[in-house]
Amino acid sequence: MPASGDRFVLWAMSDAHVGSDLIKGDGRRSLGEAIEQSEGPNGFDWDVAVNLGDFSGNQGSPDDEEGEEVVRQYGALKKHRREQVYDLVGNHDASGPDETQQWWFKKWLDPTGDSTEFSGVDAAKRPFAVEGTWERYSFEAGNLLFLMMGDRNDGGPPVGRDIDGGYPAGAISSETLKWWRDKLASNPDKIIISAHHHMLKETTVGSADWEGVDNLYHGRFERGAPIGAAYLYWVGGEPDTGLLESTLSNADDAGAPAMDMWLGAHTHAHPDDEFGGRSHIETKWGVNFVNVSPLTRWHMDRNRTGYPLSRVLEFTEGSDEVRVRCYLHTSQVASQGWYPRVERTLKLRHAFRAP
Repeated sequence: MPASGDRFVLWAMSDAHVGSDLIKGDGRRSLGEAIEQSEGPNGFDWDVAVNLGDFSGNQGSPDDEEGEEVVRQYGALKKHRREQVYDLVGNHDASGPDETQQWWFKKWLDPTGDSTEFSGVDAAKRPFAVEGTWERYSFEAGNLLFLMMGDRNDGGPPVGRDIDGGYPAGAISSETLKWWRDKLASNPDKIIISAHHHMLKETTVGSADWEGVDNLYHGRFERGAPIGAAYLYWVGGEPDTGLLESTLSNADDAGAPAMDMWLGAHTHAHPDDEFGGRSHIETKWGVNFVNVSPLTRWHMDRNRTGYPLSRVLEFTEGSDEVRVRCYLHTSQVASQGWYPRVERTLKLRHAFRAP
């Protein structure tokens, strides 16, 4: 049942970069501390959480030591089970060009519960069952349908990362695109929330061509499509196809938006940032786009620092609106806790029905 009877609360977070904060931040536990704050006396109750990737802070491919640290920090959960958090792979979590495909994410984050010995995830204990694979899966909570799509920044340049560097341009496979389109078409009666590590092009702050690197949000790797460093750039190995965006724009042109919400992350920005006339939360093609990152404070260099935050989405029984709140995990911007300045209320296609 929902945490508050008639409400269902989703905690959305990303970009913990646990290794970066441990090393550069004098032992800061970016994921563990956020969990402790959420469950603490000044925190918030939540039913399920989504974590949209970049668990690793490694500039090379991640290793077992950092995987063990992610699991250790997830151990901060006391009021919730590990299985109440649903994870996605980000570009920093990707395997290197000569490694087994996405081995690190499958071993240590493991959304399907195939590596319980290492990840601690037991699929049988999920509050809402996962249907799919580590790369793309769905789950339903009431009439909320979550479509979780992992980043495919593996396999080597230009689509995947090299042996060194974050290689930030986002990617999905052709199979994931088809799966996503089929899910949209076959579930018109659901509130559909799509999630990926990256935002779509020209939707939120810093998500257009070159904005990711020229605005210093991301590293510039010439072999890895720096033009698309801040958005989901590759589909099936082809650059800047516009296939996801056109799916949404064509549906809106026909008078019926294809879905309700896109949750993404990847770009670490001050919560008040606007760039190219876009903030962290925008509506386009009838779809609400929300950037939920970052949890890290210390991953970024270049005289910039992270501003640790996450988003809390409150769905109310019988309402076709969702309240999106911002929770600050440090006191850099304002006092640690809620940041009402950037709170939004967004319209949904349907009224929410609780599980």
